[in-house]
Amino acid sequence: MSETGSDYILTVSCPDTVGIVFAVSGFLAERSCNIIDSAQFGDRISGLFFMRVSFNGSDAGPTREQLEADFAAQVAERFGMTWKIHDARRRPRVLIMVSKFGHCLNDLLYRYRTGYLPIEIPAIVSNHRDFYQLAAWHNIPFHHLPVGPDNKAQQESRLLEIVEEEKVDLVVLARYMQVLSGALCERMAGRVINIHHSFLPSFKGAKPYHQAHARGVKLIGATAHYVTSNLDEGPIIEQEAERVDHTMTPDDLVAIGRDIENIVLARAVRYHVEHRVLLNGNKTVVFR
Repeated sequence: MSETGSDYILTVSCPDTVGIVFAVSGFLAERSCNIIDSAQFGDRISGLFFMRVSFNGSDAGPTREQLEADFAAQVAERFGMTWKIHDARRRPRVLIMVSKFGHCLNDLLYRYRTGYLPIEIPAIVSNHRDFYQLAAWHNIPFHHLPVGPDNKAQQESRLLEIVEEEKVDLVVLARYMQVLSGALCERMAGRVINIHHSFLPSFKGAKPYHQAHARGVKLIGATAHYVTSNLDEGPIIEQEAERVDHTMTPDDLVAIGRDIENIVLARAVRYHVEHRVLLNGNKTVVFR
C-alpha cells in the first residue's frame, strides 16, 4: 500500500451485465484514485458478478465519505450493487473463542504477534479456564463463560455484550466446542468463522480421527466456513487435505489434522479480514 493518501478496498456483488468493470474503474480514475489490484468473477450459474478492487486515493482527492456518496449515486444504484468501501489500513477486531483444544488459538496468536494476520484481538472467550494464562501472556483479556443446560442463553447474551463493548468485527471459533443458537447465528451472519475436520458427516461425535483410522481413511483434511443455523453447513471459505496411509496411528492422524486445521483457519481469517471473501448464496467467492 502507498505511504501517501488513503488506501481502500472496494467489494462489489451485483447481477452480471456489460460495463461494470468500466464503470468502476472509470469512477475511480475520475477521482484520481490509483488501482493497485483488481479481481473479478462472473458466475454463469447464479448470474451474479463479484469484484474486489484495492486502490489508493490521493491527498488532494475526495474523502471516503465523498467517495461512498458519489459511488452510491453514480454506480451502485445503476447496477443494483451490494457494495462497501473498506479502510485498508484499519485492523479488524477479532474475538477468538476456544474450549479445551488450544492448537488453533496458539497458532492465531503467533501469527497475530508476528504480523502475518493484520488484526487486533480485544478478547478471548472460553467455556473453560485452560488458556487464561496463554491469554495473559499475550496481554489479551480472557472471559470465562462456562456453558451448561440452564445458562446457554445467558452466556450468549454476555458474549454479544462483549462483541458490542469491544466493537468486534469477526468472531473466530478456534475449536470452540459449543453449538451457537440459531438466533445468535442470524444476528452474527457473515461474522463468525468455524474450523473442523473434514470427515463430516461420515464420522461424527467423539474421536473422529480414531473413527477414520478404524475405517482406513486415506485422506484427511479441515474445513473453515461461516457459521449458520445449519450446523457445520455454512458457506465454505477454505479447505486443505493431506494423504495418510496404513503405517500411521490414530495419534499420527490427530497430529496431522491439527496442523491442517491451523493452516486452514489462519488462511480463512486472513481472507476475511482482507475483504477477499464475498458470499454467493450458500457458497463463497474468494479472491486470493
